[in-house]
Amino acid sequence: MLKLHEKSGEDTVALMADIGRRARAAARPLAVASTRAKNDALVAMAEAILRNEQAILDANAIDTSNGEEAGLSGSFMDRLKLNPSRIKAMAEGIREIAALKDPVGETIAAWDRPNGLRIERVRTPLGVIGVIYESRPNVTADAGALCLKAGNPVILRGGSDSLNSSAAIHACMVEGLKAAGLPQESIQLVQTTDRAAVGEMLKGLGGNLDVIIPRGGKSLVGRVQTEARVPVFAHLEGICHLYVDRSADLDMAVNIAVNAKMRRTGVCGAAETLLVDRAAASTHLVPILEALRAAGCEIHADAEVMKAFADASPATDADWVTEYLDAVIAVKLVDGIAGAIEHIETFSSHHTEAIVAEDTAAVERFFNEIDSAILLHNASTQFADGGEFGMGAEIGIATGKMHARGPVGVEQLTSFKYRVRGSGQVRP
Repeated sequence: MLKLHEKSGEDTVALMADIGRRARAAARPLAVASTRAKNDALVAMAEAILRNEQAILDANAIDTSNGEEAGLSGSFMDRLKLNPSRIKAMAEGIREIAALKDPVGETIAAWDRPNGLRIERVRTPLGVIGVIYESRPNVTADAGALCLKAGNPVILRGGSDSLNSSAAIHACMVEGLKAAGLPQESIQLVQTTDRAAVGEMLKGLGGNLDVIIPRGGKSLVGRVQTEARVPVFAHLEGICHLYVDRSADLDMAVNIAVNAKMRRTGVCGAAETLLVDRAAASTHLVPILEALRAAGCEIHADAEVMKAFADASPATDADWVTEYLDAVIAVKLVDGIAGAIEHIETFSSHHTEAIVAEDTAAVERFFNEIDSAILLHNASTQFADGGEFGMGAEIGIATGKMHARGPVGVEQLTSFKYRVRGSGQVRP
C-alpha cells in the first residue's frame, strides 16, 4: 500500500508550496522540449504501464477493496476498477497521444501589414496545470500524457479512493520522463489525503498554478468554480439527452438507445434522458423501452409513457436534472423536434445531446438550436470522448464557453502568442 503524507495543516501547505515551485521550475525546459523528447517519454510511459501491469492491478485491488468496505456505489466502483483490458487501453491512449501532431510552436495564422510587418499567431503551452479528479485512476495517465505533449507541467490531485492505483500509474509516468531526460517534476502526483491540498491548489500555489481542471461530481466542480483564484476549465455533470424523432429508423433507434445508456453507465457521456417524438410513440416507444429493460435498465417515465409501458416507475421533477451514472433513464414524450429542443435547453447541462432521425430538416434544427458542447446525429452519446474524437485521450469535457469546449485534448491545453517580424519599422 502507498505510504501517504497524512499530516495536515502547515505540513500540507508546505508540501503543496514545494510541489508548485518544482512544477514552475519544470515549465521552461518543458516548454522548449523537442517533439522527439516528449514522444520518447510518452512511448516509454506506455511501455512501463504494460510492463508493470500486475503492480498496477495489485494497487487497484487495495483501492477497490477499500471502496467495497466503504460501500461505494456500483457506478463509482466501475470507474475505479482496473483490469488488463483497461490498462492496455490506457497504454494505447498514451501511444495515440505520442502520434498526435505537436501543437507547440504551430502557426495558427499569419498575415502581412501594409507597413511590412509580418504577424504570426503561434501556439504556446498554457503553463502549470492542476487537475483535480475523483475515482478514475486512468485520468492520471490521460492527464499526464496530454499535458506533457502540450508542454505543460501538471499537478495531479486524484481522489483518496484511487490513490494507490494513481500512484502506481504515476510511477510509470515518471519512469518515462527519466528515460527521455525530461524533468521528473513535469508530472507530479499529490500524495496526501488531506483535503487542505485541494484548497492550496485553488489558491494558486503562490502564483505557480496557471489553470485548474476539475473532473468529478457536481459538488467538486462547484467548489472549484466558487473558490478557485485561477482560471478553470469546468467539466460539469453530463445530463445527456437522446431524442428519437418520428423519422428515425426503429432498429437504429433501439441499438443507439441501449448503447447510449448501457454500454458504460458510469461515464459522463451516458444518456440520462430519452425523449421520444409523440408522433412515433405507437411505433418506436415500446420496442426501445423493452430493449432497455432487457439490458437491465430501470425506467422512470412520465404519465404518457407509463400508459404505454407499465414496467416503469413514475418520473418526478428531479429525474429531468439527475445525472444517474447508473442503469436508470428518464423517459418523456415530446412534440417533435420543437418539444425536444425546448426540453433539452431547459434541463441540459450542455454536455452532449443526440438525435436519431432521417429528416434532414429536423437534424439541422437540432444542430443549430441546441447549445451544448457536443451534438450527435444517428450515433450514441457514448462517443463523447476525446479518444473517439481522435485526440488520443482527454482530460474532460468542458461545458463552459471560454477557451476550451467539448473534449479537452492537446490543442485545448495550449494558448498562443503573437510574433511580429519587422525590418526597422517605427510607429509614426
